Amino acid sequence: MTQQDSGTLVPAVTAETAAVTPPTVGAILRRVGSTLVVACVMPVSLFYGVFSLAGFELAMAAALGWAYGAIAWRHLTGRRTSGLLVLTAIILTGRTVVALLADSAFLYFLQPIISDSVVGLAFLLSLVSARPMVARLAGDFYPMDHEVSLRPRVRRLFHWLTVSWAALCLGKSVGMFWVLNASSIDTYVLVQSISAPTLNFLAAGLTIACAVVVARAEGLMPCAKNSAPVIAAG
Repeated sequence: MTQQDSGTLVPAVTAETAAVTPPTVGAILRRVGSTLVVACVMPVSLFYGVFSLAGFELAMAAALGWAYGAIAWRHLTGRRTSGLLVLTAIILTGRTVVALLADSAFLYFLQPIISDSVVGLAFLLSLVSARPMVARLAGDFYPMDHEVSLRPRVRRLFHWLTVSWAALCLGKSVGMFWVLNASSIDTYVLVQSISAPTLNFLAAGLTIACAVVVARAEGLMPCAKNSAPVIAAG
């Protein structure tokens, strides 16, 4: 407590009581973009680039090395590691081990198709739990506390986005399975390296747009100012 000149006691402003400024749309876009680039775009881009120049084995090593290198760098610099990056590292590890043991490039490319199916089903199954999958990952992109996550609008948003991402993953798995069986490995790698980041960014954009609408309605984000303030004449 502090004492003003009038003798009235008022609460002292501390780090714990200071208001937290809600993140802007630009800040969220930068956070989401950075997460997707590190966890999704870079591994795919490295794989395709090294695959074109040096072959399949080195391409696997490059993608896997990026994932674990990014995790190690964030740990050493005291930064939070996103759940998406950890998931990418786990998936790439499984793909690499299976492909090396079976000595099969086909199995390496089949595994992400299976992974998309499993992830899509996991998203759907999470709908019967108290926390749908999107609610579990939301903290990677927005500072989320328990009270906020329980608000009705926010819970409906998490439910709808979980369904949407489940449909995307399952749709990708069906489409890429067809491409893998109907074309050469080189063609599949090219199609996959273009379509996967594009679909992920489009889905992320739609997710952000819906989240911004709900966040502004809940007072979690400053609303856009559509008009200049009116100044009264003296």
